[in-house]
Parts: sequence; structure tokens; C-alpha cells
Amino acid sequence: MSSPNPSPAAAQAMLLAAGRGNRMRPLTDATPKPLLQVHGRPLLEWPMRALAAQGVERVLVNTGWLGEQIPARFGAMYAHDGGLPATQLDYSEEEIDFGYALETAGGIARALPRLEEGFWLAAGDVYAPDFVFDAEARARFLASGALAHLWLVPNPAHNPRGDFALAADGLLHATVADDTALPRYTYSTIGLFRHALFAQPWCSIPHGNPQGTAAPLAPLLRAAMAQGLVTGSLYTGRWTDVGTPERLAELNATPL
Repeated sequence: MSSPNPSPAAAQAMLLAAGRGNRMRPLTDATPKPLLQVHGRPLLEWPMRALAAQGVERVLVNTGWLGEQIPARFGAMYAHDGGLPATQLDYSEEEIDFGYALETAGGIARALPRLEEGFWLAAGDVYAPDFVFDAEARARFLASGALAHLWLVPNPAHNPRGDFALAADGLLHATVADDTALPRYTYSTIGLFRHALFAQPWCSIPHGNPQGTAAPLAPLLRAAMAQGLVTGSLYTGRWTDVGTPERLAELNATPL
């Protein structure tokens, strides 16, 4: 049984890899988006490497569209080059189990029985090779009363208004009375989460999501933000939401 407050050494991550990738078509007609190549590696391998570099060796991946290709590519134990420790992989196969993807909150709820408390979450289609999945940041999160801690990035051209406002005390706000009062940034899709965010009163999906309820994450976050239960940090390192063929081509044309 998992300890309610595990040590940072027990860190685990979930990588989101179930989306259809419609904006990436036709590239994703025969290849799931997380397996598209970025600088010679599948896109999904980049967060796996960043996690392994910080000792986070257990990763759960949810799969959807063409999802069978992902475990076929990485297996149950993936050996990295460059002296990094291997990644132990588990899969939540939404397309196989239900015939459709469960969206972010639904997918997390499905995987939750297999995730440690205070788990890392990252999107498998975001390139952030220098992000540090820091054990001390996780320890601070576990010691806090927050339900989630999100890393935000400066707003890219495709999201100029940002997603959330970041206050000086570290609290995140979905809306503020005066849009100029607090800086707004874009959610990087990297964060730390508690199981409690995926239970009542925030989420009505039963533990393990046995019925395959599809649900987005944003409404849960906004509700928790309204109660002062979501914190955030600004990340200014390399970060790309690889959402279109043009962004993928531009990223691959940029030197490492």
C-alpha cells in the first residue's frame, strides 16, 4: 500500500499520449503523434529522458489513437542511451479498453489506481528537453496543501492571452477582476498532482473510471483555483507545443 506522503524517491509520472492529433494530419494518419520524430527521437522519448535524468524511472503512458504502436516501440522497460537509467513503463490503453480516448481528466482517473500520490504529469506532445523534474519541488508540493502545482510558460504566438494568472504568492487564478492586475501565462502541460483532485467535490468519476467517462482537466483546475488550491511556477526554458506540422518542421530545423 502506498504511503500517504511518499518520499521523493517514490516519484512516478504519467505521460499523456492518447490524443488523435487532428491538427497534425496527415502525419498522424498512420503514426500516433507521440511517435513523430523530433531531432531523431520519438517526441515521447524526450520527457522520458528528462524524467530518467532526475531518477523518475516509473512512467505510465495512456494511449489512444494507434496506441498499440507506443508499447510496440518502447516496451515495458526502455533503455536510454547517454548513461541514463532505464524507464519502467506501464500503459493505460484507452482505445483498446473503451474504443475512444478519455480526455485528460478521464484518462488520469482511469490510471489513478496505478499512480503514486504526488505524481508528475506531462504531455507526450510537448518538447521541453531541459525541464527538471525536481525531487525538491515534489517534496515541497507534498508538504503543501495544494491539489496541483503547474508550470507555466511565456505565451506562445498561438496562445497570446495565456491560460492562467500567476500571483506573487504562487497561487494560480483562472480569472481575475482586472486582466491587467496579474500576468497571464500558458500552461506548459507539466505539473504535479494529488489524487484528491480526481475525487469529490472536484471530480465525480468513480475511482479507476470503470465506465470510461471522458472528461477534460481544465474544469477541475479552475474549480480548485477558485478555492486557492492550485499553485504555479514560471518556466522559461526551451518549450514547444508541437501541435502542427509547421511547428514540428520548425522545431526540427532548429539546432539542438
